Amino acid sequence: MLPSPVLLEKTRMNLNELNSVANAMVGAGKGILAADESTPTIGKRFDTINTESTEASRQRYREMLFTTPGVADYIGGVILYDETLRQSTSDGVPFAKYLSDLGMVPGIKVDTGAKPLAGFPGETITEGLDGLRDRLAEYYDLGARFAKWRAVINIGADIPSDFCLKANARALARYAALCQEANIVPIVEPEVLMDGDHSIERCEEVTNGALGALFAALAEHKVALEGIILKPNMVISGSDAADRASPAEVAEATLRCLKAHVPAEVPGIAFLSGGQTAEEATEHLDLMNKAGDLPWELSFSYGRALQAPALDAWQGSEDNYGAGQSALFKRAKLNSLAHAGQYETSMESDAA
Repeated sequence: MLPSPVLLEKTRMNLNELNSVANAMVGAGKGILAADESTPTIGKRFDTINTESTEASRQRYREMLFTTPGVADYIGGVILYDETLRQSTSDGVPFAKYLSDLGMVPGIKVDTGAKPLAGFPGETITEGLDGLRDRLAEYYDLGARFAKWRAVINIGADIPSDFCLKANARALARYAALCQEANIVPIVEPEVLMDGDHSIERCEEVTNGALGALFAALAEHKVALEGIILKPNMVISGSDAADRASPAEVAEATLRCLKAHVPAEVPGIAFLSGGQTAEEATEHLDLMNKAGDLPWELSFSYGRALQAPALDAWQGSEDNYGAGQSALFKRAKLNSLAHAGQYETSMESDAA
């Protein structure tokens, strides 16, 4: 039986809305602030600045980030944690509404973390599909218009296995299909970790495998590519590699990998920083955009690479609230320039 005209029109309207949200997140030189750290993770970060992690301190820190004057010029979307999506500013405005009113799309992390893949030592599978349809409906009512799911791919002597790549790709695709059903843009994040001593060539090989499996699974699950954002790792040497690749080599290898696997229908690619320093992540993004002639927006979805300078400046003190905001503003602006291929390393020493 052929789909009814009403169903087809509803599908087109839904896809148009998803595409519009995706473009708002990464278009016009903007990127995504990843502020979706779990409570244990943000607790570890607060430990580095001798600040106790309480619901109140977490709310205040995130409020500092979100209310940074002018940051909406460079940030198009913000990934939130469940707790944060339910919090408000000190004036009582829900964070989701506050962000939306400034033109920053609120999003939500929906996976429940990477767990050991049974039968495959050293490999993981991301969980969280159980009950996801109902959770997405609730998150939509709370104001979220996109979601994020992270798959974690380890590189080792005999890993990743093809099964691991395919299992994580299928989970990402199932999540993405459920998101689009709920009128929520899915960020699909197959992260090949930079932990280890592997070469950039090995990273490229594994990233090719991860992206190949991902787009095959997305097709099988009938996910509309016009309504997703891809959040991949950059192709980079392992953090413990003896001879690490240069920024130019990282940019070249990453673009080669993306062009081989990512269809032009995808509106945007927003890189994760994955353990790079703030400066490295910005420089690599800039070099790729300087190459030009790309079919998708090539943007950023950074957590630590945007937040670390702000966290260091804030130090958990109200006296440093403005300094924390200035640090975030500078990093957001520099990454926006990198998105346009207009960043120079000399800008790091300039005032925000």
